[in-house]
Amino acid sequence: MAKQILIKPIISEKSELLSESLNQYSFIVNTKANKVEIRKAIEDMYNVSVDSVNTAIMPSKSKNRNTRSGLLRGRKSAYKKAMVTLAEGDTIDFFGEL
Repeated sequence: MAKQILIKPIISEKSELLSESLNQYSFIVNTKANKVEIRKAIEDMYNVSVDSVNTAIMPSKSKNRNTRSGLLRGRKSAYKKAMVTLAEGDTIDFFGEL
C-alpha cells in the first residue's frame, strides 16, 4: 500500500461501551484516508463486513507542563478518528487470548 491507513485502535471506556452496545469500533486513521479506503482496510485486516464508517478530525491541543526550569509549552498533534459499525454478528477481538 502507498500509505498506512489504519494507525491504531482506540481502547478506552467509551469505545468499549460502544463496541458492546452498538457494535461500533474506533480507530485512529491516516488524515488523508477516505471512508472507502478505511472500509476496505478494516475488511481486509479483520475479515469482517462493515456497515458504515463515520470520520472526525480531532483538532490539535496546546499542552503546558511545569518543570523545575519553568513552564514547557507544546502541542498535541491533530488526528483523524474513524468510528466503524460492523454487520450484525461480526466482532473484532483486539486482545486475542490474554
